[in-house]
Amino acid sequence: MKKLAKLVSIALVSGLISSCTSEQVPVKNDRIVTNPIDLNYRFQPNDESRREAADPVLEYFKGYYYMFASKSGGYWRSEDLAKWEYIPCTTIPTMEDYAPTILVYGDTLYFTASSGNTRIYKNAHPEKDTWEEVDTKFEYPQHDPAFFKDDDERVYFYWGCSDVDPIMGVEVDPKDGFRAIGEPKALIQHNCDKYGWEVPGKNNEEPRQGWNEGPCVLKHNGRYYLQYAAPGTQYRIYGDGNYVGDNPLGPFEYVEDTPFSFKPGGFIGGAGHGHTFKDKYGNYWHVASMTISVRHWFERRLGLFPVVVSEKYGMYALTTFADYPFCIPDRKVDFEKEDISMGWNLLSYKKKVSSSSHLEGYEPELANDEQVETWWAAQTGNAGEWLQIDLGKTMEVNAIQVNFADHNFNVHAPHDPVVYQYYIEGSTNGKDWTRLVDEKKNLQDAPHKLHTLNVPAKVQYLKICNTKDMEGSFSLFDLRVFGQGGGKVPAGVTGFQASRDNNDKRIYRFTWNPQENVTGYILRWGTQKEKLTHSMVVYENQYEARYFNRDSEYYFSISAFNENGVGK
Repeated sequence: MKKLAKLVSIALVSGLISSCTSEQVPVKNDRIVTNPIDLNYRFQPNDESRREAADPVLEYFKGYYYMFASKSGGYWRSEDLAKWEYIPCTTIPTMEDYAPTILVYGDTLYFTASSGNTRIYKNAHPEKDTWEEVDTKFEYPQHDPAFFKDDDERVYFYWGCSDVDPIMGVEVDPKDGFRAIGEPKALIQHNCDKYGWEVPGKNNEEPRQGWNEGPCVLKHNGRYYLQYAAPGTQYRIYGDGNYVGDNPLGPFEYVEDTPFSFKPGGFIGGAGHGHTFKDKYGNYWHVASMTISVRHWFERRLGLFPVVVSEKYGMYALTTFADYPFCIPDRKVDFEKEDISMGWNLLSYKKKVSSSSHLEGYEPELANDEQVETWWAAQTGNAGEWLQIDLGKTMEVNAIQVNFADHNFNVHAPHDPVVYQYYIEGSTNGKDWTRLVDEKKNLQDAPHKLHTLNVPAKVQYLKICNTKDMEGSFSLFDLRVFGQGGGKVPAGVTGFQASRDNNDKRIYRFTWNPQENVTGYILRWGTQKEKLTHSMVVYENQYEARYFNRDSEYYFSISAFNENGVGK
């Protein structure tokens, strides 16, 4: 075992962010976002009433980003990766199949999804629901498909979704109905015995093979990165790994610092079955599935993460505080050196809360515990139900993320927009209130809305109040408050120990001395001493992880953070 003795310092930039500003011009509110992406996630037609979207794919086409995701009844487009327009789709009969993929070829966008018999559709104007079926000649059964177009315009097709079968690939001819050219090749096998992150279970503990699935191919500096997801979409440890080769059909070599997209901690976890793409400025991003998986295994959301592609340190997604507010750049950015976070800290974690009412098992304390898997639910959905948070002292509030939980809803697709109407007030004394957010006339289906205040509010108390009679219960996964605590960042963590299991090298156990006045800790690790490319937010002073490579050596660091920032 190797350990990095000197703790890695992490600075959250306060105020203006250089990568999102030009000559100190403030960031526009409509470019400030957080995860999960705030979309009109559709309720599913069957089973338990719950929203779902997963397995995303995203491409830039004719001035817009187009994003497709499983079980969404349509797709989205955006000019800036921040504001999304939903386009319902009825002209693709396979729209309800899982794991869509799209291909930009010439002046046309192509679509297909998981199916026993591949059906492909095309549309030169996808802003309109006018898709036409292609006379498809691809003959191989496939699941979790992915298109890739090389620089020479040759097109390749990949697929795989199994705990037994490998990830496959073959060249295809888009001018001849996507007919396969040659025989498909097996590209990635299962290796649970070597790579702990491929093992299923909440903590990679189940003694069986996980699911290797959701391939995606990216070409950078002449090399081909074949990405794949493991071990299962219902786990927070769902991530995306990388193999690399000199040919689009391999052979491929495992990238040691895998998975490159990984987010097991924080408010919402999961960063798997994703798609890496370039924005219109040349910046790399990764859009991926995030998990709730309480009412159903496939209760999921989408996340967007900046990606570093470094000649020295490889490829890795920045996920540590990806569920804190950040801004979408409007220019080329070096994500390895420039921070796109807004520098706002979480002020609401486990602060004193009260509510108008609650159901048993859904107490108000569950609305600020940083766990999307738990939530507060009022006894009714009536106007007047409310939740209040006491920050403990007056703090500067910059943004509030409202995450609605849809408790006891009976909504199934097809359905009209599910619209919440409410307001949020702030107070310094709990008696005199100022309206900060007014959504009483809201008509948008926005279950994960981030409200960025035009002027920061100095308040101690915050209250959200329902203004519309609804079915079920007025409920919140979390009401998350961001800003500046006005105090000191934590001191350096002491007593940090990392020990590797003697019988199973895929397992590490970590302990450190607990600290006062902290929100949590950031455990970082990597296979390169100079760059720890992975992280996990932990709220206790101990942690066990089973997702390491059996034959790799690792470096670690630990830092504490609170409502004032990250310590050294």
